Amino acid sequence: MKKWMIFTFLFAMTGSAFAAEKTVKNFTLRDYRGKQHSLGDYSKSKLVVLAVLGTDCPLVKLYAPRLERLSKKYADQGVTFLGINSNEQDTVTKVAAFARIHRITFPVLKDPDNAVADLLKAERSPEVFVLDAKRQIRYRGRIDDQFGVGFQRSKPTRDDLAIAIDELLAGKKVSIAKTKATGCIIGRSPKVKPTGEVTYSNQISRILQNNCVSCHRKGDIAPFPLTTYKEVRGWAGMINEVVQEKRMPPWNANPKHGKFKNEAILTKEEKKLIETWVENGRPEGDRKDLPKPKKFTEGWQIPKPDVVFAMSKKPYKVPAEGVVKYQYFSVPTNFKEDKWIQAAEAIPGNRSVVHHIIVFVRPPKSAGFRSAGGIGFAPGLPPPIYPKGTAMYVPAGSRLVFQVHYTPNGSPQQDISKVGFVFANPKSVKKIIGGGMAANRGFRIPPGADNHKVVSSYTFWRETKMLSLSPHMHLRGKSFRFEAHYPNGKKEILLDVPKYDFNWQLRYVLAKPKVMPKGTKLICTAHFDNSEFNLNNPDPKKTVRWGDQTWEEMMIGWFTTQHDRK
Repeated sequence: MKKWMIFTFLFAMTGSAFAAEKTVKNFTLRDYRGKQHSLGDYSKSKLVVLAVLGTDCPLVKLYAPRLERLSKKYADQGVTFLGINSNEQDTVTKVAAFARIHRITFPVLKDPDNAVADLLKAERSPEVFVLDAKRQIRYRGRIDDQFGVGFQRSKPTRDDLAIAIDELLAGKKVSIAKTKATGCIIGRSPKVKPTGEVTYSNQISRILQNNCVSCHRKGDIAPFPLTTYKEVRGWAGMINEVVQEKRMPPWNANPKHGKFKNEAILTKEEKKLIETWVENGRPEGDRKDLPKPKKFTEGWQIPKPDVVFAMSKKPYKVPAEGVVKYQYFSVPTNFKEDKWIQAAEAIPGNRSVVHHIIVFVRPPKSAGFRSAGGIGFAPGLPPPIYPKGTAMYVPAGSRLVFQVHYTPNGSPQQDISKVGFVFANPKSVKKIIGGGMAANRGFRIPPGADNHKVVSSYTFWRETKMLSLSPHMHLRGKSFRFEAHYPNGKKEILLDVPKYDFNWQLRYVLAKPKVMPKGTKLICTAHFDNSEFNLNNPDPKKTVRWGDQTWEEMMIGWFTTQHDRK
């Protein structure tokens, strides 16, 4: 997931019942090198921090460097850190690779039968437990409050784990002994014997193949693959949770308004099948019932490009942690003549850290840039491939402007993203693909406002066909609506997004092009939440204005159109 996109792919926050000051009995586990470690081996340690980890969970990856720093910070003060991996889907080899990639030096132990996770009553990764000298749990929960379901602060407002350690080392009682852990459900072995007619081979594999595998496959944007029973089995609980809560597949449009080609919604029947399968112990079924594996095009999804532009000659270095400003890369096309583009695709060089890409066209002698007919990259966003006789116009001498949003994933990365074009014969072009926007740059969102309304509009000066719609806001975005006001007085809601999610930069492709008669006014209405209750909010005390960066705001209703060539 959460780009994961940031693709970037975040999971649910839940609490868990737990008796305070529970004593943890001695246990023995092996690390990924095969060496045994017992809790009793660290009897001289004043405190022991048990960190429940998983190799593919996006939040674990983000917190891994932080845990490593904390382990080094407190090593000389008698504090020992131990990682515990209880996921059945995580092999010892994967645990070893995780430790190497994230440069973890404290022991990471494999909990093969979930015994330690059960002893701790742990539910998610990452979840931490601080044990005192008597090995009683004095703190359990999150590491800090920077990351949560659908939000990411620029920095934590409370370092819960570090505070708990400091208080215990000072001989004090932990001020907040329990917090809700945010992360991935632990992939435990099933407690019931697999049974029932709903099986992975017969039903679940088909649901995943049709709705999830396009992203959840090796080398693609999602943080883990879901292509085999072995892979899916360990993620079953997490899959069921995000499906039932409608967080996956990512789709934010109100079904009451508009029909879209790229609609990503599971039916009630499909959700019930997943729920039943998990409750019945995740039976595999007869492998003869498996569908043929779907074939996905590797590399370019469009025909072989006639020309490819890289965003830069040198890779952009993405740090392991922190918030990265939007990066802009301007590239000359060196087109000596006007070009007509029939297909275009932006491809991230490193899918693990590229949240989204938007490619704009900057015409010659222009300080600004314009939408390039929906060219970009975001999880689940198909590249535009236009029918014969239809193309997008790019003037000679234009430059391309890449806007790239990077989301760190816990280890240093590099990226060179690119865009490819397939040219059309100018003489064959009868219809022109265009792009526009209804934007408002003059808004002021007051401090603390939880439902601030901003409106923008665009009037079509000739009859035009609407092809797709894309709302764009930043971290305070709350809702967005496109509405057509026709010259005859009729009004129609084209797209309603009641719960905008910055993590998913979706383009909503209309099932059938919608004719916008000359004089039609497109009204875009957005609402912003600048209150403290918006956990994404960088600073609820500030007045927010237009700006490129995520801690500023934008209000744009992008759209892609088609009209006759005169």
